[in-house]
Amino acid sequence: MDELNVSQRIRDLPPYLFAEIDRSIEEKREQGIDIISFGVGDPDLPTPAHIVDRLCQEARDPQNHRYPSYLGMRQYREAAAAWFSQRFGVDLDPEGEVLALIGSKEGIAHFPLAWLDTEDIALVPDPAYPVYRTATLFCGGRSVEVPLLEENGFLPDLSAIPQQVWRQARVIFLNYPNNPTTATADIDFFEELVDYALNNQLIIAHDLAYSEITYDGYQAPSLLQVPRAKEIGVEFHSLSKTYNMTGWRVGFAVGGREIIDVFGRVKTNIDSGVFNAVQHAAIAALEGPQDCVEENRRIYQHRRDRLLKGLRDIGWEVPTPKATLYVWMKVPPGYDSEGFTRDLLEKAAVVVAPGSAYGSKGEGFVRFSLTLPDYRLDEGVERIKKAFS
Repeated sequence: MDELNVSQRIRDLPPYLFAEIDRSIEEKREQGIDIISFGVGDPDLPTPAHIVDRLCQEARDPQNHRYPSYLGMRQYREAAAAWFSQRFGVDLDPEGEVLALIGSKEGIAHFPLAWLDTEDIALVPDPAYPVYRTATLFCGGRSVEVPLLEENGFLPDLSAIPQQVWRQARVIFLNYPNNPTTATADIDFFEELVDYALNNQLIIAHDLAYSEITYDGYQAPSLLQVPRAKEIGVEFHSLSKTYNMTGWRVGFAVGGREIIDVFGRVKTNIDSGVFNAVQHAAIAALEGPQDCVEENRRIYQHRRDRLLKGLRDIGWEVPTPKATLYVWMKVPPGYDSEGFTRDLLEKAAVVVAPGSAYGSKGEGFVRFSLTLPDYRLDEGVERIKKAFS
């Protein structure tokens, strides 16, 4: 049979980073090699018991076995709005300014369909979570890269974007605290960005998945804390990292009424909503005790410090992240990102994510994830020391 004629957008699609990492791990494990993976940011900590209990209770209720609301249960949107108000001091109308998502990745992937026509421009940071670029590709839009450079603290230099590009762009994607660079943004930066967006009538799509994974007393701000940000902004929130619920696939988007309304029209034509029992469990997460979130921070900060000490003992310079599940490190002299990643795998049976997989400006860096227990983290560091000291 001749090869199937797949679409051009699929031919243009780069290999998905984490699928490639999983494939490398499986190949080595099939050879009987014990692999320690710092590659993927998937929390190893269990979902808190009160959330699991709520799911079990609600899953037994036949009323929850039917199609859910396209936009999310009213109770869930109310819980999300209340959590947001308490956390960021921003009031939201649960009826028109909150939308349930099947995880924030799903929301981000579908969002450009509401705003980009063929060849319309999306400003996409580089390096960045790959979905911003692929979501733009899938809807026929065109990505214009916005460099995130170390000398700028991995924040985009908004003034360096040509005015013509600002005028033509329809959407700008951002993510702070940032994956993969671990950089953070303050309110002053968001105020500057909102001014640019208002003046040029483009939408800010801000991925805030790591807002609660912060260290040393740092608290991440919301874009929507800036006056008038709702007019041109939408923020994507995930329960995955905050409550160790990556497999549950539930999140929410918040923003101005018009933006959420248009986005909701996309979703009503694509999916059938989040399973009601999962939404009830998400309500338990948002409304329940938050000491589990503080415990997560404590554990990840302990792991961060443990990993930093081990890498610095080798002689490598590694900055201390204030947020996210990651450590972002320059590769040693004489290496590029893929070469160092490959040597770690071959010499130490350790997996990290090459910075170049997040975009050309990620070249020269690698990303370590903190989502593995102490004994595996320590063993991984010892293997790296043995291979590279």
